[in-house]
Amino acid sequence: MDKKTKMCVEMLRELVSDVQGAPFPGPDLKLELYEIWYEHAQKAAVQCFEYLNDNFPEEKKDVTKTIDKLFV
Repeated sequence: MDKKTKMCVEMLRELVSDVQGAPFPGPDLKLELYEIWYEHAQKAAVQCFEYLNDNFPEEKKDVTKTIDKLFV
């Protein structure tokens, strides 16, 4: 696996891990804990999207085409 792909896989694993560990907002969970988790997950997601856009531009075009087909 090349360096770009390895980095991408590591970032995606971290993002998935953050999302899987999401607290469920409810009466037993303080809003502050949820906000901390949410900010962390958002930061990981933005880093993943930026990395994918910078390093895999062809895949980005393919994804855009696939999304466009959903709305046709």
